[in-house]
Amino acid sequence: MLDIEVIEDPAAAEASLDPIRTRILRELVEPGSATQLAAKVGLPRQKVNYHLKTLERHGLVELVEERRRGNVTERILRATAASYLISPSALASVAPDPHRFSDRFSAFWLLALAGRMVQEMGQLIAGAAAARQKLATFAIDGEITFRSAADRAAFAEELGVAVTRLVDKYHDGDRALPAESVAGSPAVSAPAGRKHRLVVALHPSLKAPVPKAAHGAPDNTDTARRQTTNPHAKEQDND
Repeated sequence: MLDIEVIEDPAAAEASLDPIRTRILRELVEPGSATQLAAKVGLPRQKVNYHLKTLERHGLVELVEERRRGNVTERILRATAASYLISPSALASVAPDPHRFSDRFSAFWLLALAGRMVQEMGQLIAGAAAARQKLATFAIDGEITFRSAADRAAFAEELGVAVTRLVDKYHDGDRALPAESVAGSPAVSAPAGRKHRLVVALHPSLKAPVPKAAHGAPDNTDTARRQTTNPHAKEQDND
């Protein structure tokens, strides 16, 4: 089972978005049968079987084992991943294209880059899993607080310069081997290294939701509104 699987097929994406099938996928993080699932989701076994066949047809669940119970063979299934993402390629005709425009200060371009990353990582993970190989990746996640917009702009500028310097240092483009390295032969191109995608992103963190007032707690909203609309309200109360 994969930690995360990226769904690229539009029909598989549609199948996964059904609320009942989403619940089934969540339950099948642990292997189970149609009978076991029926008890958990509160549906007849025949209806659960229908959803399982649909999910299996689209490669979202897989057979783990078959158990013989009297004259009946019980199929034990498991989800192919613990979590799922839908790739932009499932909406290929309207998927964002980062090549359509380039603006490093655009939130929409950042979204297009993120969408491309989901699509490419999904294909890379699937390929590595099929080849039983480890996929070489690296990521950093964190938060930084800026005192001002000027500090944020200065940070972005310095970060861009630092990244450019590192790319210039380590990037290995097509190089020609020295002619003397191969006696009697002309210079040849060195084997190209493996290309890697580099994306650096910075965006505001989401604000924490404002907690709702506890049940039965006094609501000072009207008082605050009156004080806001009437700046002399406090003075009048103190007279």
